[in-house]
Amino acid sequence: MEGVEYFTTLATWDPAKVARHRLFIKANETEGVKVTYGEFKRKQRKCSECSKLIRTFEEKQTDVNIALRLFELAVQGKYDKAILVSGDTDMIPAVKAVQKTFPAKKVGVVIPIGRASEDLKQQTDFHHRMKLHHLISSRFDDQIVLTDGSKLDCPTSWK
Repeated sequence: MEGVEYFTTLATWDPAKVARHRLFIKANETEGVKVTYGEFKRKQRKCSECSKLIRTFEEKQTDVNIALRLFELAVQGKYDKAILVSGDTDMIPAVKAVQKTFPAKKVGVVIPIGRASEDLKQQTDFHHRMKLHHLISSRFDDQIVLTDGSKLDCPTSWK
């Protein structure tokens, strides 16, 4: 899986979700995927129902990390074709920058299940819609052996 990169943030308010996410990250790293972390910042917002101030979190840096990496790898000549798995229109400026600066490079998008992004699809050189069978066929084995010999077991809820 050379050249595959994964960008993520770890939420801090749901320990079980964080543990499952860390397991997923570890499985990807075992397969050679480079992981780049963003972060969640604490933020106060007004509740739309009761008007009280509530503490919440907001994802930061992930979009910018992806955009910069897409352009950086283009500059380094590391790809002829890049594929983003996203439905986020915030990726459009990065796609346009690569296309303008490197017209021979192609940037495509795979739109995740449950997302729609006509604007992003129109900007890319090619696009596909992810389907359930794509996810099923690309799933990790139920158990992965790490380089240190320890084993990761797939959570039952992911099977």
